[in-house]
Amino acid sequence: MPETGTVAFLGLGHMGGPMAVNLVRAGYAVVAFDVVPAAVQAAREHGVPVAASAAGAVAEADVVLTMFPSGGHVLDAYRGNAGQPGLLAAAPPGTMFLDCSTINVDEAREAARLAAEAGHRSVDAPVSGGVVGAEAATLTFMAGGEAQDFESVRPLLEVMGKRVVHCGGHGAGQAAKICNNLILGVSMIAVSEAFVLGEKLGLSHQALFDVASAASGQCWALTTNCPVPGPVPASPANRDYQPGFAAALMAKDLNLAVNALNSTGVAGHMGALAARIYDTFAAEGGAGRDFSAIITDIRGSAEPAAADTTAAATGTDATGRSRTTAAHDDGSPE
Repeated sequence: MPETGTVAFLGLGHMGGPMAVNLVRAGYAVVAFDVVPAAVQAAREHGVPVAASAAGAVAEADVVLTMFPSGGHVLDAYRGNAGQPGLLAAAPPGTMFLDCSTINVDEAREAARLAAEAGHRSVDAPVSGGVVGAEAATLTFMAGGEAQDFESVRPLLEVMGKRVVHCGGHGAGQAAKICNNLILGVSMIAVSEAFVLGEKLGLSHQALFDVASAASGQCWALTTNCPVPGPVPASPANRDYQPGFAAALMAKDLNLAVNALNSTGVAGHMGALAARIYDTFAAEGGAGRDFSAIITDIRGSAEPAAADTTAAATGTDATGRSRTTAAHDDGSPE
């Protein structure tokens, strides 16, 4: 049995649900909660015990792990709102608060301050790896907090991920996450633009991939999450851009990066532009698609005259599917 004791797991969404399941399978005593009934039902079906309330879940917890959509949700849950007691008040003295949400650096530091004032310890540990990583327990955790506190939760994190990095003091985990995703968002746009440009110039997707993946253009957005179908069979482009990491989440993370750029005075022109591009894409129907689907927006914005060149060079229609398949598409899964 793990030494951590009881883990209260709050937030059983697409990421949190599989993470909680992996803790249960590893032998941890987990008591979970979510405000969404469907998430609660899914957790129960996978053997995760669920409490009747958040306060009930943390009442006897040694660790309170939160996986929430925003910093506002984290701070409200810690402090309490609408007359309900907060998690900090409901938890036993000296509880470890482990927040795996992706939030603003300033919000993470405020959460740590509130936890300390209430007599608790805390670590911020946002994740990278998407739903696939959450299900396979291959996430990367970027942790911020005191060294001894980080070491106390490391075994817990290692159950849910394959790489755990202590990045520094409170808020450093969030800082590492938003810097990483700034790189990812900008690079995915660049890779997508390159493929669309290659189409116009008569390059096949495979030829461009074979060159760039072994040259100075090599990056994760190309070799793991390639935005065109074919070269990387496991990429979302081969599944009509069903999300591993949704465009709405990329837009959120890029805006967190922009907030940090503004607060620190860094002239982050590419980050700000990428945030605007993903904001627009999400608002215009792309929110639930994988963030690599940004290539469809770039391709769709190309001048009409480029369409024939694209088809001739790649054998694809404007969606990235083969012309033969598209011509006989009856709406069934490919």
